[in-house]
Amino acid sequence: MAEITASLIKELRDKTGAGMMDCKAALNETAGDMEAAVDWLRTKGLAKAAKKAGRVAAEGLVAAATVDGKGAVVEVNAETDFVARNDIFQAMVRDIADVALAEAGDEAKIRVAEYPGAGKSVDEQVTEMVGKIGENMTFRRSTGLSVSPGVVAGYIHNAAAEGMGKIAVIVALKSGGDGDKLAALGKQVAMHVAATAPLAVSEKDLDQELIERERQVLIAEAKESGKPDNIIEKIVEGRLRKYYEEVVLLKQTFVIDGENTVEKALKAAEGDIGGPVEVTGFVRFALGEGIEKEESDFAAEVAAAAGS
Repeated sequence: MAEITASLIKELRDKTGAGMMDCKAALNETAGDMEAAVDWLRTKGLAKAAKKAGRVAAEGLVAAATVDGKGAVVEVNAETDFVARNDIFQAMVRDIADVALAEAGDEAKIRVAEYPGAGKSVDEQVTEMVGKIGENMTFRRSTGLSVSPGVVAGYIHNAAAEGMGKIAVIVALKSGGDGDKLAALGKQVAMHVAATAPLAVSEKDLDQELIERERQVLIAEAKESGKPDNIIEKIVEGRLRKYYEEVVLLKQTFVIDGENTVEKALKAAEGDIGGPVEVTGFVRFALGEGIEKEESDFAAEVAAAAGS
């Protein structure tokens, strides 16, 4: 019997896409015979993952988990929205969100952390689920927030199940005031972030290169008017203020009341909460953002098939 080494297990995993523990079991069952181990995994339905891995997975779910002053968001992708409605897939996403909360949203740590009750890592569990469900799946990303004193509040838009849906937002509010009232305010701010997708909490948090690019565009536009430089400078500064109102959270009009800025709404809430309130950060995950989806032209496929 061949020695079941770590390199042998890795080789089998690379060949089949099956989980590490499943590969070890397969090699033990087949006395270290690589081809027999591949067949063993196939009979168990565990060798499908490698064949699925090339497919674009842009559907799935984003999820948020929060507790007191901590929160995390994750995105787990699948190929179809049908799988996103699957109870087994949803349970996996919920478990990964819980692991993310424990690991402060650190993606690298989450991938190698033990998946709850499985005796394998999160990445290995996802790979195993590919074989069971029959679609490519990926744990794509995660991040987290923490604050003290205060709360991290969450909101899910287009919820498919508790704590998961198409858009997930967490917001960190720093305050020593009433925790329940602070959490309620935090949820409202999270709803606002879901609706408006700001780029930063405040002006100072914006990418300076982004601001400079915007400034140069505005200068070029203003110069087309033929106005003198001193007037152009005022025009540009006015338009930059308008830009901040569009992309900076605290400068945006609060969607909950439609009148005040978020900054003013927070200030107005301080009396009821019993202390100053500061937004220290937010995270907004929209499902599939940044993933290049494959577009299929069915008519062209039929025509090509007919001509072949």
